[in-house]
Amino acid sequence: MYFYIKAIHIIFIVTWFAGMFYIPRLFIYTTEANEKPEPDKSILQKQFGIMTKRLWMGITWPSALLTLIFGTWMGFLYGSVPQWLWIKLGFVAGLYLYHFSLQKIYSQQQRGIFKYTSQQLRIWNEIATIFLVAIVMIVSVKQSISLVWGVLGLILFIVILMSAIKIYKLLRK
Repeated sequence: MYFYIKAIHIIFIVTWFAGMFYIPRLFIYTTEANEKPEPDKSILQKQFGIMTKRLWMGITWPSALLTLIFGTWMGFLYGSVPQWLWIKLGFVAGLYLYHFSLQKIYSQQQRGIFKYTSQQLRIWNEIATIFLVAIVMIVSVKQSISLVWGVLGLILFIVILMSAIKIYKLLRK
């Protein structure tokens, strides 16, 4: 039973991440549509609004909830909580906070409030990638990696990722 629950848990993790990877892109497109002249602005914002709502409410939120349900179920079936799992759960808690931040942006944009530039949203878009890398490394490597090397590796990954964003911005101009 454990492995079936684990498989379902992984499926919903994948769909949840798919939503969290794409929703900021839609936020960026919607924000950039604000700079277009009418009628393009209205047409694009209406279309992106529909796409955003369907993705967020139809895929991302249900996947987040089902990930939590099946992950908790898996935890009960597993029994004990090893040290690596506590670290992973800390990152998972951070991932849910990130999810809630996306909910806030979603709610604002649905009301026509645009607080962030497309560049700020591009950077925010990469936060899910950082969580994905950290969580997958912890689950895959477990006790084989030291905490110090894990943190240093994650910091190096973040520096490389942010540098890539800056380089991309320069290339776009």
